[in-house]
Amino acid sequence: MTKRYDIAVLPGDGTGPEVVDEGLKVLEAAAQKFDFQLDFTTFNIGGEHYLKTGEVLPETIVAELSARDAIFLGAIGHPDVKPGILEKGILLALRFSLDQYINLRPVKLYEGVSTPLKDKTPDDIDFVVVRENSEGLYAGAGGTLKKGTPDEVAIQESINTRKGVERCIRYAFEYCRKRNKRKKLTLCGKTNVLTFAFDLWERTFNEVAKEYPDIETDYAHVDAICMWMVKNPEWFDVIVTDNMFGDIITDLGAMIQGGMGIAAGGNINPEGVSMFEPIGGSAPKYTGKGIINPLAAISSAQLMLETLGEDSAAAAIEAAVKKTLRDDIKDVGAGKMGFSTSEVGDLVAGYVKNGTGA
Repeated sequence: MTKRYDIAVLPGDGTGPEVVDEGLKVLEAAAQKFDFQLDFTTFNIGGEHYLKTGEVLPETIVAELSARDAIFLGAIGHPDVKPGILEKGILLALRFSLDQYINLRPVKLYEGVSTPLKDKTPDDIDFVVVRENSEGLYAGAGGTLKKGTPDEVAIQESINTRKGVERCIRYAFEYCRKRNKRKKLTLCGKTNVLTFAFDLWERTFNEVAKEYPDIETDYAHVDAICMWMVKNPEWFDVIVTDNMFGDIITDLGAMIQGGMGIAAGGNINPEGVSMFEPIGGSAPKYTGKGIINPLAAISSAQLMLETLGEDSAAAAIEAAVKKTLRDDIKDVGAGKMGFSTSEVGDLVAGYVKNGTGA
């Protein structure tokens, strides 16, 4: 019996719909090739919807999304909407309400892509960041006092629960084991200054590590992680960290792998519905020009299929992306595709259909 997956599609703002179209094109090619069915339902939320209706996230949409097998997101962010409204009202709201407590960010340099790191190759840059996605500074705890006066006080609190920290760390250990490469898990924190929060993280990490004797573990402060990601990225296999530090180091990771145009991400609820998106944003100034790189969206679609258990289809998409980067696109790391957005999607979809990926 053919497997069916019900996928919610959130095209979003700016160039989001353009890259989503190419992701869907590749997903349909993979479904046809590997004999499963994808049913897409589009939800048009984002900046345009907000400007027309004043509504950020419709009340019914969370329940509708939670009934799907996965969510495929383009990008959220509109130049005519004040920063923070859409990001908090849609992205963070969905992550929290759907309990997507893992942000998964592969950092992988492909052949044919340039990196700003001298003498580093695809053998050196291939690791994954597991970021806690529902607590920390992004939980929204805090407030202001005497706002707008010389005596103004602003407090932003980092919330870290044993449950939230432990489930993130356990996911990282399991992911490291499944990934089965160097089998090394690094905890990224700041134990010398953030002594309360990262005492909890470090104690939990060390306790859980006893259950995974096959996984090598180590620890590094976040500032050291930033230095070593530039100097010695080959040291890393899987990194686990909190919400804020994960947000920062994954953007650094995107740059060393060749830029936002190929950086994919997933917001994961292992027991529920997960959401997959390119991390580069809506890039509104490029809207409608057909020049935006869709490979991050396509790789996010690959990550979605991998999470759904369609490993062969996911591997075929990655192979097709590799071939496209190696043989067709001249230097995506320098912002030069040589093809339109839709032409890149056609290339990848064609390689998936023909089984001619790298």
